[in-house]
Amino acid sequence: MSYFPSLSTNPDHPDRQYVLGQELRVSILTSAEETDGRHDVTDSFMPAAAATPLHAHTKYEERLWVSSGSLTVWAGDNKVTLGSGDFYTIPLRVPHAIAAGPEGARALNISSPAGFAEIIARAGTPLHLATDATTLDVELFSAVAEELGDLVLGPPGATPADLPPDHPARA
Repeated sequence: MSYFPSLSTNPDHPDRQYVLGQELRVSILTSAEETDGRHDVTDSFMPAAAATPLHAHTKYEERLWVSSGSLTVWAGDNKVTLGSGDFYTIPLRVPHAIAAGPEGARALNISSPAGFAEIIARAGTPLHLATDATTLDVELFSAVAEELGDLVLGPPGATPADLPPDHPARA
């Protein structure tokens, strides 16, 4: 597998580590079941230049705290670059995309109410099964994300500025 640093694990659930292709490694630290759905927490790593698709969450807010490296976040009309120790909240229904900087990025992701960890658990490949050839099952990921209220609005590399002015996600 490509270079992925070790991530934090929950000692009660050490098996909750996943990859989404070669673009993301995630360790689920707290799930919806453990918080009565109030929130979930994941520790994640994106390698250099990896990017999410342009998307929006309709059922949860996303909060990012960068522990190392850097992330650029395009959220609505905002573009911010976050470094180690920086925090950013992506509100509900705001179109956004995230890209790792030249050294990659490690961050805690907190969604409230819970939602992100379930997408990872259902659409990711368990770390112990992953290889250098593991790819993201885009159809499965899209189906799970849509079922849980996420809207995929564009491919990796697209930003909210790429949406047409009259696109419903801009409202």
